[in-house]
Amino acid sequence: MSCLDDLYAQVIEFFQRERPVAESELVYGNAYELLVAVILSAQCTDKRVNSITPALFERYPTSAAMAQATSDEVFEYIRSCSYPNNKAKHLVGMAQVLERDFGGEVPSSVDELMRLPGVGRKTANVIASVIFDQPAMAVDTHVFRVAHRIGLVDSKAKTPLAVEQQLVQHIAQELIPKAHHWLILHGRYVCIARKPRCSACGLTHCCKAYKTLEPSRRQ
Repeated sequence: MSCLDDLYAQVIEFFQRERPVAESELVYGNAYELLVAVILSAQCTDKRVNSITPALFERYPTSAAMAQATSDEVFEYIRSCSYPNNKAKHLVGMAQVLERDFGGEVPSSVDELMRLPGVGRKTANVIASVIFDQPAMAVDTHVFRVAHRIGLVDSKAKTPLAVEQQLVQHIAQELIPKAHHWLILHGRYVCIARKPRCSACGLTHCCKAYKTLEPSRRQ
């Protein structure tokens, strides 16, 4: 077993033990609702999105209903999230394409999902992973940061796609959907951006970044 394989084995064993249940913190009832929520979550907290979506889903319970709206109408429901103007346009456009090209059914393939306005590779991977349990690794800022800090990916992985490609090479397919949430939640609550909570982390024994810290900074 290589050093990298051993690192992955340690990280996976830790998360399987410490976080056996790892799920999205977005509140949704079906594929359409998760798709809307993930589009809204770009550069916005899940907590904020979850405060917005109940009224939004009550007004637009299906993609057919959303497709009949104007972006100005949708804007009124999502104005408290980041970039509401663009997201309102994306949501209406997404719903219209979903109705026109997919009969109102959220597609399962990443390529087809990326045909929807407002849906990039990260969002498509989230839907494919969470709804359809596919081995798709969505790389957001948390996953990108944690993967680099721990040492799961190398310095050549300078883009989300490069990080995704390296991660899926070393994680068993059946674990990839859960591993996505492991890394997100670890980045959200422990390995935070500005001041990582190393004292609360169970991975310091194998973390590449931690080993480079001066003792006085290992808090």
